[in-house]
Amino acid sequence: MTAQPSHAVDARPGDEHNDHGNRDWRARVAHAFSRAAPHYHERARAQQAMAERLIARLPDRAGAVLDLGCGPGDLTAELARRYGDGATIHGLDLAPGMLTEARRRHGEGIDWLCADAADLPLPSGRLDLAVSNLAIQWCPDLGAVLAELARVLRPGGRALINTLAPGTLSEVGQAWQRPAALLDFRDAGHHRRAAHEAGFRRVEVTERIERFHYPDLSAVMASIKGVGAQVARDGARLSRTDVARAARRYEALRTEDGLPVSYHLLTLDLER
Repeated sequence: MTAQPSHAVDARPGDEHNDHGNRDWRARVAHAFSRAAPHYHERARAQQAMAERLIARLPDRAGAVLDLGCGPGDLTAELARRYGDGATIHGLDLAPGMLTEARRRHGEGIDWLCADAADLPLPSGRLDLAVSNLAIQWCPDLGAVLAELARVLRPGGRALINTLAPGTLSEVGQAWQRPAALLDFRDAGHHRRAAHEAGFRRVEVTERIERFHYPDLSAVMASIKGVGAQVARDGARLSRTDVARAARRYEALRTEDGLPVSYHLLTLDLER
């Protein structure tokens, strides 16, 4: 997911080799998503709709499957239902709170793992399928994440990934007039290059705009904040005047369906 204006960091750590900065970033992301975990399911309408894009591409059979950035485990559980009792299903997330919610909702029949996407606690060449819905945009080092996925997939294995590109939440940035507070999204070309460099032999990236509508500004911001997509920054607080101005600017964008929120969705279909 994406970061909330005014209460969010400006972007990822700028130096991908800065271990301290990356650890601090990961800790803040894990904390934000853990806090949101109990309410994620009912507030994640956009995320659930975009997950359907991945479900439509799933192969008929898979014996070992990873859901990377599994959140409260709804997509993971769908993978377990689809591939049956004979399959090994791993659900991995950086946020302990998300995994607590996943276990509560879906039980212990799935192998729930708390780990970093760039350092997967899985053996090489064992997975048939890796799926990830709206998680890797939070990862500072895209190349490391894709290299890890290529490592754990067997030859011929597939990775199906949803992530976000520039243009996502453009209306939110316009309303708050703080575009620097959104995540520094990477474009389709960046993802293609990173996937080839990671060792995937087939790389397909499709782009589409997914647009959702909400009744008012509060509902828009709840849809973002309510799924954990913010990382608190010290001292960043909104005044009533800030909120009122943002609401007026957003009202200028209203359609007959409500206030729009756009996601520039990239779907990666990669074969090892």
